[in-house]
Amino acid sequence: MINKLGVIADDFTGATDAASFAAKSGLRVVQLSGIPSQDESIDADVLVVSLKSRSCPADIAIQQSLDASNWLLSQGCTQIYFKYCSTFDSTTDGNIGPVTEALMAHLAVNTALICPALPVNGRTVYKGNLFVFDELLSESGMRNHPITPMTDSNLLRLIESQANGNATLLDWHTIQQGCNATQLAVEDASIQGATFIVCDALTHKDLDTIAAACESHRLLTGGSGWLAP
Repeated sequence: MINKLGVIADDFTGATDAASFAAKSGLRVVQLSGIPSQDESIDADVLVVSLKSRSCPADIAIQQSLDASNWLLSQGCTQIYFKYCSTFDSTTDGNIGPVTEALMAHLAVNTALICPALPVNGRTVYKGNLFVFDELLSESGMRNHPITPMTDSNLLRLIESQANGNATLLDWHTIQQGCNATQLAVEDASIQGATFIVCDALTHKDLDTIAAACESHRLLTGGSGWLAP
């Protein structure tokens, strides 16, 4: 983590997860419901803004997220973390892809990591496919979700269906080679023109390796796994 982290969470539950994990890691955390109107500076290592943007129309989710990003930047946050559900559920038209894309443009970054893994809760990614414990996402109970049924487990296809860019995979075998190999793979993917880098992760150690390799990134996206102690 670099300096002050600003978290944009797409719902209250996710914001609470992120905040509690960060606090358990020994960081000073402040969680806020919505974007504050006051201009006062908040002294904390991590600021978590809770939105209601998970299932609303994509254009509203984008605007709320950009407004949250602006406020977090005004608070001195040097890294923005778009936190979404570890089951990656969203509508066919978004909102994960469109919000990520908008934040990338807003923060002037060309490549974003996609990392919903939360191993402590059984959410893992292997070969780009999201698992819920030992089941593929598309074969879990999420396939019957009344609002956001998940019928595809492949995160590369999912993010490309929601956004305009192309996705590539940061595979588990590369991550096992350590921080330097992971960092080189991420840099190479960016040079090759990848818009999104989907991250495999089977354990919390995998997340630690990815986080260390990408600590200077201005934008991160994923579940709350990166903040878990």
